[in-house]
Amino acid sequence: MGPMKPIDERIAEFLSGSVFAVAGASNRRHKYGNMVLRCYLENGRRAHPINPLEDVVEGQPAFKTLADLPERVHGLSIITPPEVTLRLVEDAARLEINRLWMQPGAESRAALKLAEELGLDVIAGGPCLLVVLGFHG
Repeated sequence: MGPMKPIDERIAEFLSGSVFAVAGASNRRHKYGNMVLRCYLENGRRAHPINPLEDVVEGQPAFKTLADLPERVHGLSIITPPEVTLRLVEDAARLEINRLWMQPGAESRAALKLAEELGLDVIAGGPCLLVVLGFHG
């Protein structure tokens, strides 16, 4: 595996798709998971909420796990506690979801190390999706 691509290149690649999943999306509108989902939708992207406790988030059917998704997604936004993030990295790799964007606070050293070992493209510790795409709420 070569050196990691610069963050802006990874971000451009991540955002070059049209279908995404948002792990940690909830109906609590002040939470980042909800804002990230709305940000995708606002920007004309398809985004599937992943939340084991919700059936619908912001009018979108919610899925309990990545394996339940009805279609291949280009990238996964992760807004979950670090211990959940670690499991998501494993699930993503198994499902060949190779692009992950960990919202600040979702990452852990273990999750980052695992993602790297599995050859996934990760954006972490960088800018927030809401800033990059421009979120108007």
